[in-house]
Amino acid sequence: MTEVSSLTGRLLVATPALADPNFDRAVVLLLDHDEEGSLGVVLNRPTPVGVSDILEGWAGLTGEPGVVFQGGPVSLDSALGVAVIPGDSSGDRGPLGWRRVHGAIGLVDLEAPPELLASALGSLRIFAGYAGWGPGQLEDELVEGAWYVVESEPGDVSSPVPERLWREVLRRQRSDLAMVATYADDPSLN
Repeated sequence: MTEVSSLTGRLLVATPALADPNFDRAVVLLLDHDEEGSLGVVLNRPTPVGVSDILEGWAGLTGEPGVVFQGGPVSLDSALGVAVIPGDSSGDRGPLGWRRVHGAIGLVDLEAPPELLASALGSLRIFAGYAGWGPGQLEDELVEGAWYVVESEPGDVSSPVPERLWREVLRRQRSDLAMVATYADDPSLN
């Protein structure tokens, strides 16, 4: 098997050609990527379920919209917290109950008392489920042209209008990729 160069902390942006409805115009933050597989959360799929409905203690710490996001099609009955801790993104370990993924972005231990992290959090999103790939599966999808791989920014985690995130991430690219942001929702209408 070839060595896998880690994409942890980067974004997978669905290409217009990606046919899987679970990932239509999806922006996925990769939380883990190595030779054993990949795991991420879809950043732009808000649900109508309020965070207060399932994790009341964390509701006051989440940004707008204060809803649970569908992190992907796997394990929809589980929750993941992704948070940005402002400040030095490479130095210290961060607060207890938070594990750095990349830069200022990390995973929150939702079993920890919310008060433990309240003063340190810059933004928090709660995700039901996740997107997962077995060994080599994501690499195959990349070769097939299903995803664009781009750098993440801390603000991607807490985009106030997540429905616009796909276009916004593409638009900020400094290449021909920025043109893809203008791709019609339904190309047959062109």
